[in-house]
Formats: sequence, structure tokens, C-alpha cells
Amino acid sequence: MSQSTNRLTRPVSNRDHLLGPHRAAITLVEYGSYACPHCRAANERIAQVRDQFGEQLLYVFRHRPVTGSDIARRAAELIEHADTPEKFWAAHVKLMTRSETLTEDDLDAVAADLGVTQYDEQQLHGASELARERVEADISSARDSGVMITPTFFINSRRYDGPWDESSFADAMLGSMGHRVRSAALDFARWAPSTGMLLLLATVLAVMLMNSTLGPAFDAFWESHFGFTFGDQHFAMSLRHWVNDGLLTIFFLVVGLEIKREFTVGHLASRRSAALPIAAAIGGMAVPAAIYALLIPAGSWSHGWGVPMATDTAFAVALIVMLGHRVPIELRIFLTAAAIVDDIGAIIVVAAFYSGELHLGFLAGAVAIIGALVLLNRAHVYRTSPYVILGIVLWVCVYGGGLHATLAGVLLALFIPTRPPPDLRTLMMQADQILAAEARHGTEVLRHGPSEPSLMALDAIHDRLESPADRMLRHVGPRSSYFVLPLFALANAGVALSTEVFTGHEPLMLAITGGLVIGKPLGLVAACALAVWTGVAVKPSEYSWLQLLGAGALAGIGFTMSLFIAGQAFPAASDFAAAKIAVFAASVLSAVIGVLILWRAGRAPEM
Repeated sequence: MSQSTNRLTRPVSNRDHLLGPHRAAITLVEYGSYACPHCRAANERIAQVRDQFGEQLLYVFRHRPVTGSDIARRAAELIEHADTPEKFWAAHVKLMTRSETLTEDDLDAVAADLGVTQYDEQQLHGASELARERVEADISSARDSGVMITPTFFINSRRYDGPWDESSFADAMLGSMGHRVRSAALDFARWAPSTGMLLLLATVLAVMLMNSTLGPAFDAFWESHFGFTFGDQHFAMSLRHWVNDGLLTIFFLVVGLEIKREFTVGHLASRRSAALPIAAAIGGMAVPAAIYALLIPAGSWSHGWGVPMATDTAFAVALIVMLGHRVPIELRIFLTAAAIVDDIGAIIVVAAFYSGELHLGFLAGAVAIIGALVLLNRAHVYRTSPYVILGIVLWVCVYGGGLHATLAGVLLALFIPTRPPPDLRTLMMQADQILAAEARHGTEVLRHGPSEPSLMALDAIHDRLESPADRMLRHVGPRSSYFVLPLFALANAGVALSTEVFTGHEPLMLAITGGLVIGKPLGLVAACALAVWTGVAVKPSEYSWLQLLGAGALAGIGFTMSLFIAGQAFPAASDFAAAKIAVFAASVLSAVIGVLILWRAGRAPEM
């Protein structure tokens, strides 16, 4: 499976077009096109940066002609006829600056400068083989480096995604501490397995601390209480409950937003694409619960049948990504979609079977808040702040009503509004007019910045670029992945490993392990086979049944939701500890089995 990268994949060499000393401390690589207006605008900024850094900077230009533009491709191939660097850069400047947009006259003028006197119909549709190969090499390099738009810049082999103004370029090139920290954080966030790695590190740290001399203090820390006092009313919970009932609401909000997106514009939006992952998720929930019920003796443990039902998307997808080209991207899409449906099932199970005693007064308040959210949505209120305020009140009502408080996050997500796609051309024209008007103010803008009305108009344009639901998912999603979930793991994954935990809990641990390791792949594949056999769904040909079995094994990685449900199902500390160990063991075993199957299957032909 190919992954876009933020690293330069082809090293700079003498085959590139270079300006500056080869051993310069800073290397700036641009993938650009002579027919791209943004490249032409950025050309002036590059000249300013080169003047500022002088011999410290090596500038490299690589071709990435605008897709679908014949004149862009011909300009790139034409300039490759330059037989000296001096001729190339003279032609480069002329193509970038001779006119406002690239024209045939520009190509004729450059052809004359380069001595390409036979620039006729024959050359119009095919430059020399050497020129064509050089342009193709640059295009291939752009593709391998994850270049999607022009211009795209790489500073010392790292893609630069910031503004193009001189000071921003300079800050990135000088490598200030703030820029280095931000770049490292972005690199880690772009790495697909990063969420799973953080969860794993938090889990290992929690287990190590619980089994060290700091174990009692570590556990006591999470059990310490704090809260609020309003007059005669006092509300307090342990720190662990604040994480599980409070912060985890953010995770459920993200899950709700992802569910909403998948069922509106995602892979579950159409019946044909949704049928197979929905069937897989249902089978992957029902069979593990049934195996658990068969293996567990009657008693208090029978309430834990929901523990082996859940799939941890972060770990499963992280392992698929790390397997690279051996796993087709279609299988990753399938597993992600199935996990979304699995999350819906887990939410329903928590709401229906793992809530406390109901209090009608608070539940009535929750219904009233939901009614207010419906009114906001139908009134096309697109600011997120009113929804957040009502969401906090909804959390209080859901918690007081006896339902699990995290369900407030899912309910809130359902009413965060979406919007029709924006008219990008109109918004770009409006933004260009505003910036052009501000630029005419000259030195006044340099001293004081753009006027307040212009900034407000630009803010409105920015807000229109994405819907409130998409914006909230973009901002809240990383906080859930890189803060909430690791903190949840740190608070809940710690377990003291001792023989006392295992003694007497063998049936419970066997039922959870059997449900996840055996029940998940069995239920998932059986449900898919039944759906395909009955004609309800069609299995894509890009992955085999063996690969589907490997994905089913990875679905046995329960972790986050399994631990969450276990915490609700087993109030006794010893039962919860045994359940945690079983979830850990089953998740590790499922991961190993899934990776081995997918590694063996590779890109096996259809079975």
C-alpha cells in the first residue's frame, strides 16, 4: 500500500538544476510548473530568500507540470534543451516572469534563446528523448515524494507546508527550536502507526509502574478524588473516573463524527460499499459474544459478554500500514469501515447494558438539550461554540440520568452540522480581491497588518472551506488520538501481575481470549462469506479470502473499547485485573496471527 511522504525521496545530485554551492548548509527544492500561477508568484519570494541567505543556500528546481496542461508539459521539455546551467536559469526566469500567464509567445521566445530553431509541429508534440526522460524523472520523483500541488517546497529534505513569505521561509531554513519541534510533531502525526505506538507505550508504562515499587502510589494517584462545590452541592469523582467518564467523551465525540462522515460521504454511504463491512462487523460482534457466553459459567461474569465484541482500530490499522505493499489499500478501507460499524455496536451495548440506575429528571433534561441541538442544526447555525456549550450541559444530564456519560459525545456528534461543498472558485476570487485591495495600501499594511474588516472577511472565507463537523473532527481528532487515548491507557491498563490474579479466574480469561482470538476472525469471515453467497454484498477482487482472514484476526485486537466495557462489567478489582490481562494477551496473540497470515498471503491471487 503506497503512503504519501513528507520526505524528499530522490537525493539532490548533479542531474538536478542547481543554483548555489553544492555544500551549502540549506537546500531548498521546489517542484513547480511554468504554467502554475502560484509558482510564478512564489518565484519572487524565492529570489528574496536567495538574496538573504547567499552562499548558505542551494536552490533546486524540479519539474512537476500542471496536470492536464499541454503547454506546461511542453515548457518543461523545451527548457531541458538548455546545454548550460546559465542558459537554463535565464530561460527559467523568462518563463516565470515574461508575461502574467504562460503563452505560446513565451515558448517561442525561449526557443529562440536556446537556439531551438526547429521548434515546429514535430517538436511541439515531442521534444528530444533526453528532455522527455528528464521531465519524467522529475514527475516520478514528485509522485514518490507525495507532491500533490505546485509549488511544493522541501527544505533540507523535509516538506515545507507553511506560508511562502520571506520571513516564514527564513524561519524554516534557520531551523528555530519552535520550527523543529513543530516539524517533529507533524512527522510523528503523519506516521500512520503513531496512535497505536502511543497507546502501546502508555500501556507498557502503566504495567511497569504497577509492578514496581511505585505501584501503590501510582494506583492511589488515579483513585484520588477532586470535584466542584456549588453552595450546598458537592460533585467529585476519582481521577480515573474523570478520565473514563469525562475525557473519554472526547473520544466518543470523534467516533460519532467519524460514523457520521462514513455514512454521509465515506465508505458506508452507499449500499454496495457498506454491505460487506456491515456484515463483517455484525458477525465480528455476535460470534465473540456467543463464544464468551458458551465458555463462561453462570454468575456475575456472564455480564461481561460485551468485552470481546470490540475492535481497536488504531492498533489494527497501524499493523496493516506497517506491512506496506503486502496489504492492498482496499483491505485497510474494509477493516476501517467494519471498525466504524463495530463502534456503533459497542456504543449501543454500553447504552443498553452497561448503564446505571436511570433518573428520569436528568434524562428529561437531556432530551430538552437534544431538542435545542436539533433546532440549532435546522437553523443552520454553523458556529461550533453553541454546540460545545450545550454538549457540556448534555454531558451533565446524561451522567446524572444514569446512562454512561461518554454517550453525550456520540449524541453531540450527530447534531454537529455538515454543509454543502464550498464554491472554491468564488471563494478564491473573493480572497484575491481582498488581498489585492490590502496590498494597494502599501506601507500602511506593512506597519499595521490588514484592516479588521478584511481579516473578518478572510476568517469567514476560511470558515466556509469546511463544515463544522469536518472542522471539529480535524481539531478534536488529534487530541483524542494523542492525548485522551494514551491517558486512558495509562489510567486503566495498569495491572499487578501475580498468581493471585490468575487463580480462580481461568474461565473468565479463557472466555475473553477465545472470543477475541477465535470469535472475531471466525465471525467476520463467516458473515462476509454468507453476505457474498446470498448476493447481499460483493467482495472486492483486490484482496483474497486469506487476506480477509488476516484482517479478521487483527480485528481481535480489542484494547480501548474492550478495557472500557470491562471496567463497566466487572466492578470487582480482581475481576477487572483478570479481564485486562486476558484482553492484553488476546490482543497480542491476535496481532501476531493476523500479521503472520497477511505476511504469508502477500498479494496472493484470488482464492
